[in-house]
Amino acid sequence: MVINLATAALALGSGSLVGLMLGLVGGGGSILAVPLLVYAVGVPSAHAAIGTAAIAVALNAASGLAAHARLGTVKWRCAFVFSGAGIAGAAMGAQLGKTVNADKLLALFGVMMIAVGLSMLLPRGDARAPNVRLTRETAAQLLPRLMPIGAGVGLLSGFFGIGGGFLIVPGLMLATGMALPNAISTSLVAVTAFGLTTAASYAIAGFVDWPLALLVIAGGVIGSLAGTKANAKLAQHDRALATVFAIVVAGVGAYVTVRGFGPLMSMF
Repeated sequence: MVINLATAALALGSGSLVGLMLGLVGGGGSILAVPLLVYAVGVPSAHAAIGTAAIAVALNAASGLAAHARLGTVKWRCAFVFSGAGIAGAAMGAQLGKTVNADKLLALFGVMMIAVGLSMLLPRGDARAPNVRLTRETAAQLLPRLMPIGAGVGLLSGFFGIGGGFLIVPGLMLATGMALPNAISTSLVAVTAFGLTTAASYAIAGFVDWPLALLVIAGGVIGSLAGTKANAKLAQHDRALATVFAIVVAGVGAYVTVRGFGPLMSMF
């Protein structure tokens, strides 16, 4: 699409909003990228929005991963197995997503957003295995869980072109019993891998607007810095922030679904 001054400003603003949400609540903000690109920036199709957003999601996750790696909270072996299985799923999901009519795909995306928003309102308990490790001794127990769950999450991530952190975190906890802080850090490996896989698939098909993606990424960096600073000041209100964000996600999902109600009904 042609990027004029107004479009560039909207792309930067959209990226900043996504980054702000990521900095404030620690994840899930990328789910807003696709509807923002479609309805605010004016990207002509859901496929182009998904491909462009996937690049931004992957690079933002990689940036966050570097910070978590320095803290030593990433369970690397679990991350590589989960991501390896999920990459295949993400590739399949992306291929499947490209075969679905763009309007129908966007409507399905809206339904998924509603489900995610509602699920984020549920309490998230912490597991009690902070020292879990993938070794020769634990492989027989962990691998049969990590691989199918990783593949399933990757499939959904690729189909909808999202980072999938809201699915990856509970998926890792279910598969390994690792503690929530470790699951959040470890999930960024998978988010990066799934995002790059999806982006590559859509780029090959010509659905990535590279100049627009760079603007969204730049906005995301700015917003993430602001969000991280705000989070430090509002840390005692983290649950309230997460609740507000969940309501926003569900509300945007409802709007997207209503806009695509006709195409969605034609699928049944």
